[in-house]
Amino acid sequence: MGRQHLGVRHRRRSGPVRLSADADRPVVEAQIGRQIRADSAPVSRCHLGLPVVVRVPPILDDGTPFPTLYWLTCPLATTRIARLEGAGGIKRLERKAEVDPVFGERLHSAHVSYAAERDGYLPPGASPIPSGGVGGTSVGIKCLHAAYAHTRAGGANPAGELVAGWIEPLDCVVPCVVDGERNPQWSPRP
Repeated sequence: MGRQHLGVRHRRRSGPVRLSADADRPVVEAQIGRQIRADSAPVSRCHLGLPVVVRVPPILDDGTPFPTLYWLTCPLATTRIARLEGAGGIKRLERKAEVDPVFGERLHSAHVSYAAERDGYLPPGASPIPSGGVGGTSVGIKCLHAAYAHTRAGGANPAGELVAGWIEPLDCVVPCVVDGERNPQWSPRP
């Protein structure tokens, strides 16, 4: 039986494996089901040591401006959030922002701080540049995945905070990725 390298615990060591930047790329690509378009750095990991959120540069390798600074890679979180969106979660939180002035102001502040943080990673003289806040929008909520990724990366995002309360813990019992490929023994839990 061969040794499995990515996304598992070493048999002789306790605790999650911390992967190097080079080892993270195939894990992230397996998690999202495609090649990444720019070098991305994990900013949040699950209890198994796998990336949950990566920071993506504001200019992709091909020169495309990219407004989403924090990208959700965890397939469990992605599945759970897709269910929330499918059940009208975006509309409900946008309505909350309209009727709850504190929530609305916090959401606006999240967009402003997100854009400022992203723009801090722009290379000098970059043009064109991304615009908008969380998920590329400056008002309301475009994507609960992006709001949650912002919160998981340490940002103050009221929509992401609510989503976190609804989908966490991310409690996989086996890793979603092993040896750079999706683990056939993994499945999203309700």
